[in-house]
Amino acid sequence: MAKLTEDAKELLQRPIPAWVNTIRPNGTVHSTVVWVDVEDDDIIVNTAIGRAKERHLRNDPRVSVGVLDPGDPFHFVSISGTARLETEGADSVIDRLAKKYLGVDTYPNREPGERRITVRITPQELIYSAGGG
Repeated sequence: MAKLTEDAKELLQRPIPAWVNTIRPNGTVHSTVVWVDVEDDDIIVNTAIGRAKERHLRNDPRVSVGVLDPGDPFHFVSISGTARLETEGADSVIDRLAKKYLGVDTYPNREPGERRITVRITPQELIYSAGGG
């Protein structure tokens, strides 16, 4: 297991979109842009039940997530790990992410009947670059 450094946590806590990679049932990689945050030593992402990320992670919990500082292309963090899916508290997590990324108190893009789920990623491998070229 890898431990997030304080510098890596600081980058992940900034309102910078991240990318997350999951594995499709056929073994190919699926990449999407997501909102992320840090909770304790885990990275958290939120999605809706039934979406590709959630389906892929139920089938194979291996995942990677990365953030690139838009002001310095050599300042980044890339984490590989194992995901746990949690429904409890997922609505409050998406609202917290909406506050971080949009500055609003409630996530504005909920679909009728949508059920949210939090993806909690425990880092197993970590690559961090402080930047500067």
